[in-house]
Amino acid sequence: MSTLKVTNIESPSGGGVNAKIADVNGGQLSNRRININGAMKVAQRGTSFTSVNATAFHMDRYQLYYQNSSAAFTVTQSTDTPNGFGNSLKIDVTTADSSIASNEEIKLLHKIEGQDLQAVAKGTSVAKQLTLSFYVKATKTGTYIVELFDRDNSRDVSASYTVSDTNWNRYTLTFPADTTGAFDVDNASSLEISWWLVAGSAVQTDALNTTWRSSQDAGSATGQVNFTDSTSNDWLITGIQLEVGEIATAFEHRSYGDELVKCQRYYVEISGDNDAYVYPSKGQGSSSVDCTIPLCVPLRASPTMNAIDSRTFTDSSSFVAATSTAPTANHFSANNPHLAINCGGFSGLTNNEVSVWGPKSNAIEISAEL
Repeated sequence: MSTLKVTNIESPSGGGVNAKIADVNGGQLSNRRININGAMKVAQRGTSFTSVNATAFHMDRYQLYYQNSSAAFTVTQSTDTPNGFGNSLKIDVTTADSSIASNEEIKLLHKIEGQDLQAVAKGTSVAKQLTLSFYVKATKTGTYIVELFDRDNSRDVSASYTVSDTNWNRYTLTFPADTTGAFDVDNASSLEISWWLVAGSAVQTDALNTTWRSSQDAGSATGQVNFTDSTSNDWLITGIQLEVGEIATAFEHRSYGDELVKCQRYYVEISGDNDAYVYPSKGQGSSSVDCTIPLCVPLRASPTMNAIDSRTFTDSSSFVAATSTAPTANHFSANNPHLAINCGGFSGLTNNEVSVWGPKSNAIEISAEL
């Protein structure tokens, strides 16, 4: 089949031309962007984090991975953006690390469920390429590495981009099709995208690996600059789009509401705010309560929750308090927009007594992240 590539088509009068487009990159016209929160709109956990020196999520769905480093950062949802965007994720070095250990790694991670990757047809004779585009602004120039990791089959491939100035630039990386190893059809992590910022010698030996292979450290991030060598260094990213095919199409913008709902499949916070939010509950023995919390969207999997202070109120207008206790999910059902939990740490409750329960001050952080 022949391919015609042109930059513009006009009618003889100079106007536009009506065209029937069946697909883009061999895929659908809408919902081309596979990744979530690519414009960094959603930041449920907060918009500014200081003294960051451990692995954690900051902007929704993007995790800063931190291994064996002495560097520290401030991570913010920034309004410094390229035209057409409102937010970016900014990583500012506040404690430098100029001596990199062999196993030192710092990278931004985004993980995608296998059931959302079936259009890639990975592991088949008709496997498709993947194109990743994004905007980066960095004060540290040089070579940066992006790596794709197939967790289902333990395979990886990398590509590089070069930051040659300190302006916003759009970078496009096309990764080859892989006819080995299909993505699982499930809700677990199948594809993980890593934007490397620091890479020790363990992943910099050998030439950069640019073809799919059985995963190994050597060649995973060869050439990566040390982003943490100065407290003057900043790295900002937005407009992330992963799509099927060899062509980077224009960034597919979604509404804040659409992105929020997609993010809340993985993480949601319920405010404490001095008993402002309470839920029907009943005593479970004398030291805990069972409670059902409504959700905006069903969670990906049974979640974990943080330790909170909470109170349970009975019909006699009295309450019993529990301090620094993490609720647990005592029943989880896929596709159910409710979460049944148990919260302990109480004393003197009456079994099966009807009450209302809620967080007292700090928010419940409900996480079903990959």
